[in-house]
Amino acid sequence: MLSDLMEPITLAIIVGIIVFVVSYMHARRFLDWLRWKSIGARDDIVETLEKMFIEISPNKVLLYMTLSAIVPGILVFLLILPQFIPALCFGLVIAIFGWHIPKIVVRRMFAQRMNRFNLQMIDGLSLMANGMKSGLSIIQAMGLVKEEMPDPLSKEFDYVLQQNRLGVSVEEAFQNLAKRIPSEDVNMFVTSIIILKETGGNLAETFETIVHVIRERLKVQQKIAAMVAQGVAQGVIVFCMPFGLGLMFYLSDPKFIEPLFSTPLGWLISAGILTLQFVGGFVILKIVQIKV
Repeated sequence: MLSDLMEPITLAIIVGIIVFVVSYMHARRFLDWLRWKSIGARDDIVETLEKMFIEISPNKVLLYMTLSAIVPGILVFLLILPQFIPALCFGLVIAIFGWHIPKIVVRRMFAQRMNRFNLQMIDGLSLMANGMKSGLSIIQAMGLVKEEMPDPLSKEFDYVLQQNRLGVSVEEAFQNLAKRIPSEDVNMFVTSIIILKETGGNLAETFETIVHVIRERLKVQQKIAAMVAQGVAQGVIVFCMPFGLGLMFYLSDPKFIEPLFSTPLGWLISAGILTLQFVGGFVILKIVQIKV
């Protein structure tokens, strides 16, 4: 029994020594990378949440990231025991993936918010154009949009108006809007306002032109999204098929597939399988994505 435990423990010690030596040789680069993946990821989440007007302390974000990494990693480690090496490897992989989950979720929330903002810009700019045709200034037209439109367009325009009331120029307030919402449509909207306020021109007609451009762009994006969704669905099926077959083999004949999880050669083969699977999934994802 003791000899069976010594082999994986010795292997783990050897791997640990190799990792320590490599890390020591590249300590500065490793520490910079580690800082970016920890404090940098935390700061990125806090900054993204601030753009969505969500106040949260950096320490609380770091706590959530730590919990999302440690809890799934420990659960996977305990489930795979007593196979120490596979339990350690899979636990670390799940912990690393769990560490990035909060950042992925926040970025997904921000992308959805940007999409809603771009969709609402069609009605919002049309409302501003009609208001300016009736004699309203751009600030008054924005106030009208703030009252009539839902979040996030109303909240973003309200923040622009608050900055203007506090003494920030209209141009700078709109530039801050473009920084919070990094979108081509918003950049086009902000740039047109800044240029026409300096050179003069009909803002109402410009807004109507921008609305037409946004509508046409959305039509193209929706067609592309439908094609991408079909490709992603096919890629997910291909990616999940080997795992499904492995589960079927395990349920029908556990002894047939057990060597993959109980022998060093099986661990090596499993690591190779997982590596190739994720590389293939990444390649499929890149292939089916269409950027315009």
